[in-house]
Amino acid sequence: MNEQQYWEQTKQSIIAYAKQIGIDKIGFASADPFIDLKGRLIEHREKGYESGFEEQDLDKRTQPGLLVEGARSLISIALAYPSKLEQPPKSEPGAYRGILCRAAWGTDYHHVLRDRLDKLAGYIAQLEPGVRIESMVDTGELSDRAVAERAGVGWSGKNCSIITPEFGSWVYLGELVTNLPLPADHPIEEGCGDCNICVDACPTGALVQGGQLDAQRCIAFLTQVKDFIPDEFRGKIGNRLYGCDTCQTVCPKNRRINATHHPEFQPDPEIAKPLLLPLLDMSNKEFKEKFGLSSSSWRGKKPIQRNAILALAHFKDKTAVPQLSRLLESDPRPVIRGTAAWALGKIGGDEAQVALDKAKEREDAPEVLAEVEKGLRMIEEHTATGK
Repeated sequence: MNEQQYWEQTKQSIIAYAKQIGIDKIGFASADPFIDLKGRLIEHREKGYESGFEEQDLDKRTQPGLLVEGARSLISIALAYPSKLEQPPKSEPGAYRGILCRAAWGTDYHHVLRDRLDKLAGYIAQLEPGVRIESMVDTGELSDRAVAERAGVGWSGKNCSIITPEFGSWVYLGELVTNLPLPADHPIEEGCGDCNICVDACPTGALVQGGQLDAQRCIAFLTQVKDFIPDEFRGKIGNRLYGCDTCQTVCPKNRRINATHHPEFQPDPEIAKPLLLPLLDMSNKEFKEKFGLSSSSWRGKKPIQRNAILALAHFKDKTAVPQLSRLLESDPRPVIRGTAAWALGKIGGDEAQVALDKAKEREDAPEVLAEVEKGLRMIEEHTATGK
């Protein structure tokens, strides 16, 4: 057996083991620097498109050799997750619900993928003692999407997701960097072609030039920030509590795809679409008990509570006014008080106006007072127009 045959055999053994441990797709690529990607990332930064959650060192993001000494190969894996709730709970007047993006419906994918990658790395270490290998999921230095594209797992869609032939873009991605010279797979030639549905459907115009994302406009990003959401985006949030799936749900490649074979990713409807009003008064303990296993919990309860307030404003739920008034009066967090003030103005009515008038006299935080003024102006407009 020559060297080429040996490493091909090793690769096939890795593929077979990956299937045994529940990895849906696996691809192999060279660990050469991502030269074109670095140019795009520089442009991305110059335009202010970054979210701030990424690795800031662009060399580490594009040079696998900086992460593993003597890096020769990248191994990309994908696990599919559900796109549908089999029995979704219904929203009713006075019992409105929010929604989490599908990627947050089941057990936190970071934990699940790390488990699979650790098992895969352990198996490779048995095959090749002394191997150098590092794994990463989502928050690692490398671009999961760039690695998956090079490794032939899928192509990079205009919705800024990897689209696989088998599971569409409903997949989680992770990768290994190793010094083993494993034979590389070929990238998939298929692409989005002239289809522009996702770009046109994006509520905030965050998909620019098809395949480039302005994170500062992306609802998935905005739902995770801890500060006030800019005014221009508040009405676009709808009832989204965490993330946004619009660019995936409209994608023709995702039609009729619903992977249900991973038990850990199966959704609890009461987590996927929770009632909004109970979220407003949820304690830290209650939040951890309900959402702790979901990837939506990583930013804590404040962003989800703020988004729940925006959702109640979206529904113009007058039954929420007493709770929103209490938040405006006594919640210690300016972002929650201010968002409640804005929501009261959006919902309108005499009770909401009374709460805002009292806050105007009592409130001393400038950012909250600004939201109180916005709320009062909205009520004035309601009164003037009769709407």
